[in-house]
Amino acid sequence: MRPEQSVIQATKVALRGMLILLRERAFRIQLAVGLGITALGFYFDIDPWAWAAQTLAIGLVLMAEGINTTIERLADVVQPNFDPKIGRIKDMSAGFVSIAVIISLCIAGIIYSQKLGLL
Repeated sequence: MRPEQSVIQATKVALRGMLILLRERAFRIQLAVGLGITALGFYFDIDPWAWAAQTLAIGLVLMAEGINTTIERLADVVQPNFDPKIGRIKDMSAGFVSIAVIISLCIAGIIYSQKLGLL
């Protein structure tokens, strides 16, 4: 928050940023998957610790996707034409999302394999 910016103004800016993210296809896909996993949590009546782990995992993926989208947009402003260096930066940023998804899949696997009697 800038010194001259009130808490209300800072909150408005943050909410505007979230609305911008909601217009992004990749973010909406990750959000839909997160909502689906949340529905599974209700269906399988997971315990509070599983809810905590699942919520953190979903948040991790959404944050990674938001950061990835931001980096990609910034890179497009810095270099609107194709540049292999910018391409590598974008690939690395997408890799962060993949890492978050893999971690989240591991967490979901632990939670739901128990519920399905596989562990």
